[in-house]
Order: sequence, then C-alpha cells, then structure tokens
Amino acid sequence: MKKKKWLPYLFVAPYLLHFLVFVAFPVLFSLVLTFHKWNIISPMEFTGLDNYTRMFRDKMFWKTIGNTIQFLLVHIPLQLIVALALAEFLNQNIKLKGFYRAAFFLPVIVSGVVVTILWQQLFGFDSGLFNRLLTNMGMDKVGWLIDPDIAMNSIAIMATWKNVGLYVILFLVGLQTVPPHYYEAADIEGATHWQKFRHITLPMINPTIFMVVILSTIGGFSLFIEPYVMTGGGPLNSTLSSVLYIYKQAFQYYHMGYSATLGFFFAFLILTVVMLQKRFIETEEVD
Repeated sequence: MKKKKWLPYLFVAPYLLHFLVFVAFPVLFSLVLTFHKWNIISPMEFTGLDNYTRMFRDKMFWKTIGNTIQFLLVHIPLQLIVALALAEFLNQNIKLKGFYRAAFFLPVIVSGVVVTILWQQLFGFDSGLFNRLLTNMGMDKVGWLIDPDIAMNSIAIMATWKNVGLYVILFLVGLQTVPPHYYEAADIEGATHWQKFRHITLPMINPTIFMVVILSTIGGFSLFIEPYVMTGGGPLNSTLSSVLYIYKQAFQYYHMGYSATLGFFFAFLILTVVMLQKRFIETEEVD
C-alpha cells in the first residue's frame, strides 16, 4: 500500500529534479544577481537597485529595443504573408505536394549557424549572388549588411526564409480544418476567390494566425544567431539585438549582474507585448 502511495512521486521525481536544477535555481540565482555586481572571478558585491538605475539610463540598451522592434515590423508581416500564401498553394490539388512540403520545411531543421553563413555569402557586397544579379541587370550594388539603414531588414528577410516552413505547416493544418461546405455555399452564391478568402478562410484560421504572430514575436525577440554571425551587431550597432547585447554584457564585459537585470526586464517586455497582441487579436475576433 505504501509502495503504491509513493509510486506517483517516484515517476515525477526526474522531472521535478530537472525543473529545480535547470529552471528554478537559474531563475532565482539570476534574480539575486540583479542586486549585485559580479564578474565571475571576484566575490559578488551587493549594489541594491544600481543595475536597474543603470538599465533605464543605458541608451544602447534602448537602441537594441528599437532595433528589435524594427526587425519585428518587417519580419512578422512578411512571415504571415509568405507562410499563408505557401500554405494556400499547398492546400490545392497539385503534383509533388509532399516534395514541396519537405522543401519548405527543410530550412527549419538546418542549423541556424549554417543558414546564417549561407545568407552572409549571398548578401556579400562584392561577390554576393544578390549584388551580382543586380549588376548584371545594370543596377547598383546594395549594402545588404553594411548599410545601417537596411541591414536589419536584410536579416529579417533571411530569418523569414529560415522559419517560414514551420508556419506553413501550421497554416496548412488550419486551412484543412475549414469545413468544405462553407466554400460550396459561397460558390453557389457566386463569391470570388478573394471574397471566400476574406470572409471564410481568414475568420476560420484566426486562432492559427494568433499562434503564428505569437511564435514569430517570441522568435523575433530572441534574435541572436543572425546578427551575431552576420554582422556582430554592426554596422553602427544597427543590428545589435537585445539578446546579443545581453550576451555581450555577460560574456564579453563580465557584467553578470547587469546582464541578469537586462534579461529579466526583457522577459517582462516580451510577456507584455504578447499579452497586448492577444488582447488585440481577441478584440478583432469579437468585432
């Protein structure tokens, strides 16, 4: 009897141990760090709210927030449009449908570093494929990664190509849950393809749209590999994302306490943005 009583706890113990060691302890330790100055080598020094004061006065950190928002403003709409268009294409009766699905999803499972290096070569100013095509058409070269005005937009295009396959699958699942008789009724009424898409497809896949927006937002706020490999945050810090800045504060300057403070604030910012998006999409759905 006692063995049966403890058996459920025994099964839960591995997960509980994992949670305590890899989630709870790091979070609590990071929270403690926000009130200390620590460079890993020297003992921690209690500084109170100095890290928080420094954060609100740190112009570079707020610039990284602006860079991240610029990335999201390009990435999310582009991700939605491209993913939904490809899902609509795959939802038709076409040949080699399985091949197209695999081809669109392939970049998702390829290493992010590999994809980033590939696109870094494509974006090359002198020898990149894109600028070669432009010069062959008699157009000027574009500083995809060396022009501060467009560098972050170039990264957003690359990130869309890398992740679009996942969202194509999500949209395809959503499209296949729309009852066919809705379209049949619309055909009887003489509705055009756009009218069916606007008044049937979009409202029915609204939950999928919400999921894609949320996942794209979280992924965009987590932007790290792309600017780290392609530009290092340049030129002129125009591609310095918030996560990359937090990383540099921790592992280049060894400002562990300040880095933890930035991390907690950034996590709160992501939660706030996601909740606002949820409220907005739910309001649109009710209207």
